[in-house]
Amino acid sequence: MSTATEPSADRTPAAWAVEAVEAAPGADTVRRSELAAFLRSRRERISPEQVGLPRGPRRRTPGLRREEVAHLSAVGVTWYTWLEQARDIHVSAQVLDALARALQLDPSERSHLFALAGAADPDPGTECSGISPSLRQILEQLEPYPACVQNSRYDIRAYNRTYGRLLCDLDSLPYQDRNSMWLAFTHPQWQAALVDREETIRLMAAKFRAAMAEHIAEPAWKALLKRLQQASPEFREIWERHEVLSGVTSRTKRFRNADVGLLHLQHTDLWLGPRHGPRVVAYVPADAETGERLEKLHALALADS
Repeated sequence: MSTATEPSADRTPAAWAVEAVEAAPGADTVRRSELAAFLRSRRERISPEQVGLPRGPRRRTPGLRREEVAHLSAVGVTWYTWLEQARDIHVSAQVLDALARALQLDPSERSHLFALAGAADPDPGTECSGISPSLRQILEQLEPYPACVQNSRYDIRAYNRTYGRLLCDLDSLPYQDRNSMWLAFTHPQWQAALVDREETIRLMAAKFRAAMAEHIAEPAWKALLKRLQQASPEFREIWERHEVLSGVTSRTKRFRNADVGLLHLQHTDLWLGPRHGPRVVAYVPADAETGERLEKLHALALADS
């Protein structure tokens, strides 16, 4: 039996939690209960429309029903029900992968799921964004206008080619860095592209704090906050102000693109589910000159794709 050691820096918060649980009596029972609660919370946050299912007139269940998750992940309804009831059943890595995709888990949440299940993730770098093909097609059809799908944590879950070149080369970044708040505080090219950066980062931090009140115990939110606090003294200073902003701010945004110059853009949020959830963020030109420059930017993106 190994002795307790100091947690290493490359261990995930979820892995630390599982190690602590395993040291206590009834560890398997506690872990199954945590897994069941986590699955329920992820299921209840997804609207039927997000996964291409009809809502129906008599729906009372928040989010998806159990049978809908079972269908989307190609597992039995009874088996999935037992999983949410914390029954003592074996869960394979293949099934966990299917559940992660059906529940649209991001990489941090996916890692948490596998840790709670006591299984090794066969593909820990998987981009588990849960973006449907039809939604990706909508983003493409909006070109040459930039558009992306973001969640309330500012993770960029999908984007079209124009958006991929708007503030930096998003394709060149690892998936875990594709978060607009992280980039606004740490990425030099992204920072340079924000003409009104001081106001932008203040508003982003205030919105993030307001949204985090509903996700205060979730590993992915805590991990992003800790990462920002460690990487950016500027973020730490703004965070300590405790400013909150929960409303939608719609205004003309100014970006200075390295290839085409200054852009004046009007942005619109198209919500895919409950407010403070995932949304399509689309930008349209505020003037004719910006429209021409977006056409040029789109052409550059096409040439590189």
